[in-house]
Amino acid sequence: MILYPAIDLKDGQCVRLLRGDMEKATVFGEDPAAQARAFADQGAEWLHLVDLNGAFAGRPVNAAAVEAILATVTIPCQLGGGIRDMATVEMWLAKGLSRVILGTVAVENPDLVRQAARAFPGRVAVGIDARAGRVATRGWADQTDMQATDLAKAFQDAGVAAIIYTDIDRDGAMQGPNVAATADLARAVSIPVIASGGVSSLDDLRALRDCGAALDGAISGRALYDGKIDLAQALALLKG
Repeated sequence: MILYPAIDLKDGQCVRLLRGDMEKATVFGEDPAAQARAFADQGAEWLHLVDLNGAFAGRPVNAAAVEAILATVTIPCQLGGGIRDMATVEMWLAKGLSRVILGTVAVENPDLVRQAARAFPGRVAVGIDARAGRVATRGWADQTDMQATDLAKAFQDAGVAAIIYTDIDRDGAMQGPNVAATADLARAVSIPVIASGGVSSLDDLRALRDCGAALDGAISGRALYDGKIDLAQALALLKG
C-alpha cells in the first residue's frame, strides 16, 4: 500500500476542511510547495493534491500553487478538483502531473472519463466521494442518489488507473476511515482503490492494510499535520 500525504489547496494556502465544509478550514501552511518538499524529504512516494476552490468553481483556481509544487518535488503527484474537460486534463498532464482525478464529471459526463483514460493510460483516476454510500459532486455540495459501488462498476472496463474513495462524513474528522465500505468497494471492482477520509492513526492504516481487500493505498492529511501520524512510521508499516 502507498501512503499519499494530502495537500488541500484553498486560496493558495495548505488547509484541511471538516467534512468538506469550506467554512470550516484550518490553515496548516502558507507555502504548499514547502509542505510538498517536506513530505518528499520524509520519504513520501506520492502526493495527493486537491484544488478545493476549483472543485466548487468547476475550473482550476489554485494552479499557481500546484505548479509551484510540481516545480519543487520530483515524486509523482495526483490532483483533483475542477478538472471537468479534456483540455484541462491535457493541460495538467502536460505540466507534469502524474495523474488527474475526475470526480464530478464521472457522474455528469462519464464518456469524458473513458475518453481521457484511453488517451492517457495509467494517468486518469476516478474520485468517488460519498455520504452514507451515495455519491456527492461539485465540491461535495450536490448529493446524488447514485450508489458509490454502482459508479465504480460503471468504469470497470474503462482503463482508469485508480479509484479514490472518500467517505465525506469521516473526512477531516479524525474519527477513522470507513474500512468496511472501502473494502466492499475494492472487492466489487478490479480497479485499484485508494482509501480517503478519516485516516488518523497508525491503527487506521493497519486496519486498511489488513481489511481483506487489496487496497492500493490510503490518503492522510490532518493527522500528518497534527502529528497524530508519523510519516516515516506509516511508510514502514505499509511497506511491511
